[in-house]
Amino acid sequence: MKSFEELALTPSLAAALARGSFAVPTPIQAQAIPLALSGQDIMGLAQTGTGKTLAFSIPMLDAIIKQPGRPAPKSVKALILAPTRELVNQIVQTLKFLTENTKVRVSTVVGGASIGKQLQVLAHGTDVLVATPGRLIDLLERGGVDLSKTRHLVLDEADQMLDIGFIHALRKIVPFLSNDRQTLLFSATMSKQMEKLSRSYLTNPQKVQVNPPNLTADRIEQSVLFVEKPSKPSTLRDILEQYANVATLIFTRTKHGAEKLKKGLVADGFAATSVHGNKSQGQRNRAIEQFRSGEVQILVATDVAARGIDIPTVGLVVNYDLPNVPENYVHRIGRTARAGRSGVAITLCAFEESKLLRDVEKLIKTSIHIEGAAPKTNQDLRVDVQNPKATKPKRRRRRTKHKTHQSDKQAPSNRPRQHNPGPNKTAA
Repeated sequence: MKSFEELALTPSLAAALARGSFAVPTPIQAQAIPLALSGQDIMGLAQTGTGKTLAFSIPMLDAIIKQPGRPAPKSVKALILAPTRELVNQIVQTLKFLTENTKVRVSTVVGGASIGKQLQVLAHGTDVLVATPGRLIDLLERGGVDLSKTRHLVLDEADQMLDIGFIHALRKIVPFLSNDRQTLLFSATMSKQMEKLSRSYLTNPQKVQVNPPNLTADRIEQSVLFVEKPSKPSTLRDILEQYANVATLIFTRTKHGAEKLKKGLVADGFAATSVHGNKSQGQRNRAIEQFRSGEVQILVATDVAARGIDIPTVGLVVNYDLPNVPENYVHRIGRTARAGRSGVAITLCAFEESKLLRDVEKLIKTSIHIEGAAPKTNQDLRVDVQNPKATKPKRRRRRTKHKTHQSDKQAPSNRPRQHNPGPNKTAA
């Protein structure tokens, strides 16, 4: 497929694509959309920023538009599950653009918003529901939504959807769905465990893989700076001065760390804001809009935002802390080099984060370029990613000399121990 015109989509959907200047499909779209239009289940793997949202939105909306009719009360024609509120909002923006001149109703269900208002909206039914798992379960348990007529299920960022944290939620949701459905699963990374779990929810899926899984985009210039932990703040400020006027995303490991870093940057005169789990949905939306509009140049975030920010102008990503989960590195730096652009990703690595760096390099199957001086203990920090076993130090077999302890001088006996009164005492 070389153009969307080849698909014979419904006129309203085709017009929306033309209005948005979507003429040439990306590789994941070219392979996945024709298969999805034929009704097959899809397991799609592609680097972040390659157009996965359109890849599942186009066939899903085309099917809904071709079967007009208002949804029944509380019912949902298509369900899209996403791990974060930010990603939900990003998906909804795309869906509303594509359905602008149609009667397709798009609704959202996320935590942090009024559940009463969500119940009121869903009472009338909806064509497409985009939801985070936790709040959807709350509504299902209250009887506020009916998924028995849902014919399309999309799992976006499926690696996070099926990890230890979300698999339990998914197991609660799936029984409410009809078995007669199409399931589309899309992700940038795919572990063996995740692939095994995903097959529980797909029927004879067609696997579409346009790039090797877990690899980062070629247009991202990656580097690592080895710095002592106390030197990270000053090193970061040097980087920000070097990349002045560049939209910059900075990732920290904790919510407290994100807020503390943001306040420090603001105190130093940088235009910065933050997004993390301790902020309300309204605060998070405002922060992202300030960053998107250019009102602030720097956004400090935890991994909650790594999968929900689609801002093509992001030119620099800084990993202030390395992520505990190596897959999150791929999603973090994937916030730059979007929509055909190039980008830069810089990681600050303290010695105590050396294992996290090794885990990332194993995942992406490449050694990240060292910027500046490498530490003297570099051999402890890096790993041969092509042959990880080759760099593992051989474990020495410890020879344990048998020491004679006081308790070993006599062989153990089953006979009761007799009291020895000692040389100066006489037994009674």
